[in-house]
Amino acid sequence: MTLEGTNTWVLRAPGERECVVVDPGPKKRSHLDRLAQVAGPVALTLVTHRHHDHTGGVNGHVERTGSPVRAADRKYLRDSDQPLSDGEVIEVAGLRITVLATPGHTADSVSFVLDDAVLTGDTILGRGTTVIDNRDGTLADYLDSMDRLVEVGAGRTLLPAHGPEHSDTAEIARFYIAHRQERLDQVRAALGELGADAKPMQVVRHVYADVDKKLWPAARSSVKAQLDYLRR
Repeated sequence: MTLEGTNTWVLRAPGERECVVVDPGPKKRSHLDRLAQVAGPVALTLVTHRHHDHTGGVNGHVERTGSPVRAADRKYLRDSDQPLSDGEVIEVAGLRITVLATPGHTADSVSFVLDDAVLTGDTILGRGTTVIDNRDGTLADYLDSMDRLVEVGAGRTLLPAHGPEHSDTAEIARFYIAHRQERLDQVRAALGELGADAKPMQVVRHVYADVDKKLWPAARSSVKAQLDYLRR
């Protein structure tokens, strides 16, 4: 479910020797070795959210580069005692990065806003749509986050953690909002036929009947979030 894999972004301002790394990626030696080679000196590493394909390589990355690591979740802090906070402006290695809390995919999800780009982690993907992790993510938070990304994303390139980049973050965020509303309408219709107390997997079979069954577990997570949203 990672499309082509996890995008680890290396941000370097013109003329600067040091860089900022976003999402070290999985605990995979070849990935971490290549990252260390490409990045060179790393002034700071940032994490978009807790999922293992983004954070599994944190320790190996730190061993290779000595970089401090900051995240919204204290668990992933290295050589720092400051979790990321919404609206915080980070000025490092010639870069100005604004932290934007974008919960929904997970509770700790954040995006990073640059002058000309937004790094969205898994909140917006480069292809397809993301899953709401119902362990702590909620659809209400997710829709609010999409509204925030519409506001800041106009004219800024989307740099996602999976899949290709896109020229305008706001455009993709609006598509995501429309897609979620369409799915909510489908779930409402399914409940009308199945009954208001229908279980998530019953709704998945009804709404996602034309989708590869291998994707149903992920669909179940999103349907659970949709049902929680509708039953508030």
